Amino acid sequence: MSDPAGLPPIDEAVQRRRMTIALSLIAVLVAIAVIVVGAVVGTGGGGGATPGSASADETATPRPAPTAPAAPATVDTFDKSAHSLDDPASIWVVVNQVRALNPEDYVPDDLVEVPVAHTWVPELRQEASDAAVAMFEAAADEADFYLASNSAFRSYETQVELYGDGSDPTTAPPGHSEHQTGLAMDIGTEGGCSFECMDDSAEGEWIRANGYRFGFILRYPADKVEITGYPHESWHFRYVGVELATEMHERGVTTLEEFFGVQGGAAQ
Repeated sequence: MSDPAGLPPIDEAVQRRRMTIALSLIAVLVAIAVIVVGAVVGTGGGGGATPGSASADETATPRPAPTAPAAPATVDTFDKSAHSLDDPASIWVVVNQVRALNPEDYVPDDLVEVPVAHTWVPELRQEASDAAVAMFEAAADEADFYLASNSAFRSYETQVELYGDGSDPTTAPPGHSEHQTGLAMDIGTEGGCSFECMDDSAEGEWIRANGYRFGFILRYPADKVEITGYPHESWHFRYVGVELATEMHERGVTTLEEFFGVQGGAAQ
């Protein structure tokens, strides 16, 4: 049979081959399209990284190591102005060779006899007396030590007699003596130890270690002669109150001159 257009008839085998080639091309094109669409969807359509992943160009930034918190600044909360250093009636009055009582013949108005063992009947101001009694009782109860007073309040007139020509460096000039304040006591033992023997006695060691609990300080330490103006007196204890005595003990400050920053030393 001839073609209506006059062309020779197409061989059926050739037609099948052409059809097969066309279908193969279509299949290839469809596969390519699928690959391209998948690639676009996989990159988020904009070439960015998928959530939760990091790009090849990104670098990890190390976190700074934690630092220890700064120590809080030390604040001095002790009120050094709570009591006068100049008023002779103040329990913090500082008396030494260059700081005289004012008036020089001052006499406390609340002196009482201290009910403790003694060489001469001791007098102190009431507050200091109560503290001395408590300290003597504690020494007996805690350590089986029996203390005694060798000297306490001394008047201006008595100090004039004792001072004489000033040849004894342990005796203060009249008007410059802590004994005149009614806040100082020379302490020994009932067994007869007094003055220098308190340097090495167990009783002297106990008072030096525990006196602050009752408001007493060793007034003239051996290593502070140039500061206090007086030689070491292991027997001379001064009442300053528990608050100040404890503060000095905790800070390791042993003289009133250093604690309050006032003048001391020997008179010129």
